[in-house]
Order: sequence, then structure tokens, then C-alpha cells
Amino acid sequence: MSNRLYIKICLIPFALLIISFEILPLISIVAGSLGDGQGGYSFIQYKNALTSRFYMQGIANSFKISIISSVLATIISVAGSYSISRLAPKIRDAVMMISNMTSNFSGIPLAFAFIVLMGNNGVVTIIMKMYGLNLRDYFNLYSIAGITMVYTYFLVPLGILLMYPAYDGIKKEWEEAALLLGASRIEFWRYIGIPSVFPSIMGTLSILFANAMGAYATAVALTSGNINLLTIRIGALVSGDINLNPELASALAVILGLIVIVTNLVNQIITRGRSRA
Repeated sequence: MSNRLYIKICLIPFALLIISFEILPLISIVAGSLGDGQGGYSFIQYKNALTSRFYMQGIANSFKISIISSVLATIISVAGSYSISRLAPKIRDAVMMISNMTSNFSGIPLAFAFIVLMGNNGVVTIIMKMYGLNLRDYFNLYSIAGITMVYTYFLVPLGILLMYPAYDGIKKEWEEAALLLGASRIEFWRYIGIPSVFPSIMGTLSILFANAMGAYATAVALTSGNINLLTIRIGALVSGDINLNPELASALAVILGLIVIVTNLVNQIITRGRSRA
């Protein structure tokens, strides 16, 4: 058996996995979004989604929360991963291990942790009441601002894991050569360092944005579905007892996917343009 044939045979399980859990569900969602609820096919579900102020509000809220939380998480990740790269090897490995563990801390456990910490009867809330302060006067965990903070929290460890390898491409000799030629550290990072890691920054931003757009369990557990988000609306249309409409849910899911695809394409255009410049 030739090596090429052996490689093709080994790829069959992977291809079946992709077809079963990626391609077929995608085809099913797209086909379902074209259903009119009466056995026919049309674009009525997309019209209902894009002309409804209620669903457009959910799309806008999801986009706003995702872009703010992903930008904040990317900024923190860029600074944090650079600081970690400067640590001693043993400390660096320990910090990266903790970051890897916390990147999986999301969903209902994360929402419950924040409720225990900053909820109506949370630890921070009770401590502030002891000093005559009311946390609700300054911050409401069960609002869009609260969701943004929680999203930023679980996106930062993932961003650090994605950004950390980028600093391996910046050689120490580059910085030493720039300093010997009279450049300051700010000038080094402006003209050499940041352009070198810029593609990684944009790639991290797009991945974090996609994670935030698709988050569901955290928002539901935190707000009980009272905040109008795109993922919550999709879940309500699929599992709701009153407003059950899987065709409209499929259309909203396709819109969600298109938003993520468009943002990734814009990211690639910006990255390519910056690299050519």
C-alpha cells in the first residue's frame, strides 16, 4: 500500500466526523430556514427576522456585547500574554496551566460564581452593605453591562492562550538591534513589535468575537432569558412551549453564522492590507 493511499484511508474517520457533525447539520439548518411552516419553501422567515424590531434588537444587543467584550478581552490578552512571556519558565508554565483551566470555566458554573460574588445577596454586595453602600447603585450584574463583564472574564484566558505563541516570533535580537540603532522601546513596538503580532491580534479578536456571539448558557443562567440576545431568541424558538418556531430559529441561526463569517472576512482583509503595507 502506498503512503498516499494509506493517508487517504486514515482520513476517512475524520471526513465522516466532519460530514456528520458539521456539513449535515449546516445543510439541515439552511433548509429549515427556508421553510414557510406549511411544507413549502420561501424567504419569509428571513423577512420576519429582519423586519421585526424585537429580533433586530436581539441581534444588535448580541453584536454590541460581543464586540465590546472581545475588544476588551483582546487588549487584556495582549498585555497579559506579553507579561507572561517575560516570566521565569517555571512560573510561566504554572500561569499558562491556570489560564488553560480557566478558559474552560464558562456557562452555568461561571454565571453561578458571579451571582454568588456580585448578585443581590452576593459576597461583595453584602460587604458593601456593611459599609452603607449599595452595589446596585453602581453596577447591575443582571444587565447588558453585567453580561459584558462576564463574557470578558471567560474570553481573557482563551485570548491569552491564543496570543502567547505570537511573542515567540519577536526575537530578542530585534529589540537589541533597534536599541543599539537609537530607537526607544516605544518606537520598537510601534514599528516592529506590534506589526509582527498584528495578525495574531486580529485573529484572536475574531475568535473571541465568534465565541461571544455564540454564547448561550452563561447569558440564560445569569439573566433567566430576560435580556434580548440572539442566542436566547434562537433557544426560545426551538424549546419554547408557546412560541415554538424552528424555521424562524434556523433563519436566526443562519444570520448569526453570516455575522461571524462577515466579521472574519473583514478581519482577513484588514490583516492582509496591513501586512502588504
